[in-house]
Amino acid sequence: MRFHQYHVDDMARVRVRKFCEVEDREVRADEIGKGFELTKTQVIPVTDEELRNLLLPTAKALEIHGFVPWESIDALRIGEGYYLQPDGPVAAKPYELLRQALERSSRVAVTKFAWSGRERLGLLRVRDDVIVLHAMRWPDEVRDPSELYPPTADVSDAEVDEAVELIERMTTDRLEGPDFVDHYTEALEKVIEAKREDRELPEVPEPEKPAGRVFDLMAALQESVDKAKASRGEAPGTGAQVHEMPTKKKAARPRRRRRPRRRRRPRRRPLASHAAARRCGVAVRSSRSW
Repeated sequence: MRFHQYHVDDMARVRVRKFCEVEDREVRADEIGKGFELTKTQVIPVTDEELRNLLLPTAKALEIHGFVPWESIDALRIGEGYYLQPDGPVAAKPYELLRQALERSSRVAVTKFAWSGRERLGLLRVRDDVIVLHAMRWPDEVRDPSELYPPTADVSDAEVDEAVELIERMTTDRLEGPDFVDHYTEALEKVIEAKREDRELPEVPEPEKPAGRVFDLMAALQESVDKAKASRGEAPGTGAQVHEMPTKKKAARPRRRRRPRRRRRPRRRPLASHAAARRCGVAVRSSRSW
């Protein structure tokens, strides 16, 4: 589901238009080209034909550089995926040969290709009898997580064993079912339909747990396991159980001894102003209070 930008006052569509800085007018798509800016006053134009004729083997075709096991690829480096199909009858046989070889060897192909003005790294794998191209990030595009490591915490082997057993119970073969449905889009469609028919918006369901309460990981996993058992008709509470981790008591801080307050001497102020004292014939020695 996609949204467009509108002016909130009159709900008129807001569009992005491209203007020429010299002629101060909107330009058409066929009038727009690419250029590399050497300086503020010098731009080198580059045409699409020149990009297609680059002296690179990856400019017009995929170049395979090796084959690796699928499990050896870091998932953090894998980007968007695209289905590939042979370009005509001539490419049908090489396509089918590569597909069957990849499937039989349980390997993926590491390749390079040119896209959007740059050379990119990718991999080829087989999915449902079709070759899929995944764009990949270069090694220098992945951030080093060494400065992001969380602080160390003491975890016992028994707690890890319980967590692993819960993970085994929650393991599924396929990401299907009511837990893997885009409920956000469904809820958004109901809101749009209600506003179209000028009805009240759907009420937000009350959360099952009180807001603001903090749950530990083990309790959340146990609750998920119980729900999974109930959906399969099993009795909850059987199998692995999760016990609350003991919490450390905070040491009481020693009370600081308060210092006795010093009593301030009351400030004595004159009974009358200087002018009033002179009118009464009283000599004033000092203008400060003491």
